Amino acid sequence: MSKLAAPDKFIDLSDYGRPLAKILANQLKNTRFTPIHVTLLFGISGLIGIYCILQNHYFLAAFFIVLKSIIDAADGELARIKNTPSYTGRYLDSVFDIILNFLIFMAICYVSKTTFGMTILAFIGIQLQGTLYNYYYVILRNKSVGGDKTSQIFENKSPRALPGENQKRVDILFLIYTIVYGAFDKIIHTLDKDAYKVKTFPNWFMTLLSIYGLGFQLLIIAVMLPLHYIEFIVPFFIVYTSLIFVLIGIRKVLIKA
Repeated sequence: MSKLAAPDKFIDLSDYGRPLAKILANQLKNTRFTPIHVTLLFGISGLIGIYCILQNHYFLAAFFIVLKSIIDAADGELARIKNTPSYTGRYLDSVFDIILNFLIFMAICYVSKTTFGMTILAFIGIQLQGTLYNYYYVILRNKSVGGDKTSQIFENKSPRALPGENQKRVDILFLIYTIVYGAFDKIIHTLDKDAYKVKTFPNWFMTLLSIYGLGFQLLIIAVMLPLHYIEFIVPFFIVYTSLIFVLIGIRKVLIKA
């Protein structure tokens, strides 16, 4: 099952790892590897990338950060190939993402002259960027005929566990998810309360929005590291966050609810 129906598919600049992710998922489809195993694998890749930043091995750090993005796409692909969607995997993936994002920025803070306060501000910024992308993307997926509806527009209560997963585990992961993402969700929902009323988002808008996807954010970091622009990563993402208001403005003016 595709995340989107054919008419709603767009060029996702943050999803550059999808072709390799599909190859990896197809290699694993007849093995005992589950999507959760793949999620754990992208976590390991991210941690190796963070270690490389701390050791000033920036080319290796860039490699493992990009590899993390590729593997990150593979868990969902494997779930679709094996027809084993799960809320456990969906929440675990998101929790791993925010933890790795935080650790990446803390590592950058440690090896550069960037202040802790500025780093926290940049971290909050990338989370708001990603939340805006996910907010509109989930709206599109839920309104797309035959689209993937594992993610909901408003995560107000723990969902009923799907076949093959444990309800208690889903409840625990949902609680963790709401704690770490709840504030970001509320901020973005407040900035654009009526977005869910839009019938659909045009492909050009979703492509533009995809510069805020996690994959594209990590690609920017992966490019800046080996160029020895590490001192500029935190200031860049702080300024980059200002585009949130531009994108929301475009949505409100050109894509009416």
